[in-house]
Amino acid sequence: MDRRTFFRRTLGMSALAGSYFALGTPRSLMAMPRVERAPAPIDLVAIRGGMPDMMFDRGIEALGGMKAFVRKGQKVVIKPNVGWDVAPERAGNTNPALIARIIRHCLDAGAKEVYVFDHTCDNWQRCYRTSGIEETVKAAGATMAPGNSEGYFQEVSIPGASVLKTTKEHELVLESDVFINVPVLKSHSSTRITVAMKNLMGNVWDRGFWHSNDLHLCIAEYAAFRKPTLTIVDAYAVMKRNGPRGVSVEDVVIMKAQLIATDMVAADAAAAKLFGLDPDNVRYIALAAERGVGRKDLENLNIKRIAL
Repeated sequence: MDRRTFFRRTLGMSALAGSYFALGTPRSLMAMPRVERAPAPIDLVAIRGGMPDMMFDRGIEALGGMKAFVRKGQKVVIKPNVGWDVAPERAGNTNPALIARIIRHCLDAGAKEVYVFDHTCDNWQRCYRTSGIEETVKAAGATMAPGNSEGYFQEVSIPGASVLKTTKEHELVLESDVFINVPVLKSHSSTRITVAMKNLMGNVWDRGFWHSNDLHLCIAEYAAFRKPTLTIVDAYAVMKRNGPRGVSVEDVVIMKAQLIATDMVAADAAAAKLFGLDPDNVRYIALAAERGVGRKDLENLNIKRIAL
């Protein structure tokens, strides 16, 4: 083939190709069904900028509403942090307005019973009253249950644990259909921060054993045993120093944030970031992730961010 013939044929093919694309997609391809990918499931919802109850409304909506977690006739147990005899503005306990709104969503979803409790550090009756949580729980239609007596706790075995092989856990948690963990993010003298996994210490009777036998490891081992249905981190007002009880309102920074997830390790990792810490520098978070309790690799998670 001489050069003239080669170029003539090449130009002819180019013209044919141009007319092909100018006509648009061939009918055979147009007839092929589109394959639409389902959206990736949301691993964590992070809400900023509103009041605690409003933030929860938007956050739980993003996860499909409370009916995605609570079915009609179920018994729901909510575990806030109510450990301290301090007023809400001190941020030592979970925000009462948030607890009230969670209760309302549970009842609207069809829950038969909703209970709220904590094994407090200060006097339980004063903690319940001063925190404002007892009043709002009753007003919202739920029951505020005590956790002040060993008789409310039953011994359970922790499979695979090397240190925390047994513990006594509150009977309400054992009997629940749905268990919702609602910690407040704050500083802690022993673990740098306390969030979801550490809040579970209020489920058990003998916390002293944890403090005397590698606190971080006990937190991680119990977390592997007791995984909440849902974790909601209250980071509206955050105690940045002198935790877990605090000294005054000067310890508190208003962050107006909230985190919601089914994975409490992811929730704790995100809370650590909010606090200004690398999750890897909070040992119980790293230990829990190593044990497969949840994920701390936030960069690989699908995080839904909402600004109010």
